[in-house]
Amino acid sequence: MARLGKNCYGKSRVRLSRIVRHGDRHEFNEWTVHVFLEGDFESSFTEADNSKILPTDTMKNTVYSIARDSQAETIEAFAMELGDHLLTNNPHASGARVEIEEKAWERLIVDGIPEATTFRLGGPELHTVRAVRDQGRLWSVRSGVAGLVILKTTKSAFTGYMRDRLTTLKPATDRIFGTSATVTWEFAEGAAQDYTQVRERVVSALLKEFAAHVSMSVQHTLFDMGKAALEAVPEIVNIRLTMPNLHHLLADLSPFGQDNPIHIFVPIDEPHGYIEATIER
Repeated sequence: MARLGKNCYGKSRVRLSRIVRHGDRHEFNEWTVHVFLEGDFESSFTEADNSKILPTDTMKNTVYSIARDSQAETIEAFAMELGDHLLTNNPHASGARVEIEEKAWERLIVDGIPEATTFRLGGPELHTVRAVRDQGRLWSVRSGVAGLVILKTTKSAFTGYMRDRLTTLKPATDRIFGTSATVTWEFAEGAAQDYTQVRERVVSALLKEFAAHVSMSVQHTLFDMGKAALEAVPEIVNIRLTMPNLHHLLADLSPFGQDNPIHIFVPIDEPHGYIEATIER
């Protein structure tokens, strides 16, 4: 006999741009919103009964409608506002999950002066949030950054590793270390936070440690980066880092009668090493 297990449904990749006008100065945001409900939806799966299903198209419209009047200044605040609305208006739903990615638009600086209504994309990374709440409970908020592309050209080694008959990798005492990091951190449940300031402090601590760290492996650097973030930002209870090792392989110039004194490389991103860990207090 078959039975329904854990399930949810919702609307994914709802794209939203927002202008907040303060006289002649504007703020600009670009968000991608994903919203999901869990709850008493079994009959829709097992009995073809849609009477408890809020259409996902309605969820999409709800995103835009809530955004119209929202005073939220951060993706964290908007995620909780949107989720609260959906849980209040769908009491048969046991919980809501809202995930948002925000592009890193920043104000353009012209001749040293911030432009009031002009913006540039600050980098490839995305600001992220994952907010989860069950009916009658407080929000659990996990903020982060995705696609944080960083690279150092020295202070990185990899030696002393296991070897077997299939090992061809040569030890390296001075190598390029590049990654596109995904980082998330968890706040204490229900605590009010300055999410923007915390994100800035976390990223600053991560980058400072990455630059200074004398790395013996990606694992070694990942742990010390997480440790530095926890020490710098007491508001977070843990931090999770995913750091693919985006390789730069030394090019073989010997067929051309040339040496290569750690000078010319071939960048590759597939296949790559994959290292992930959560650092906790």
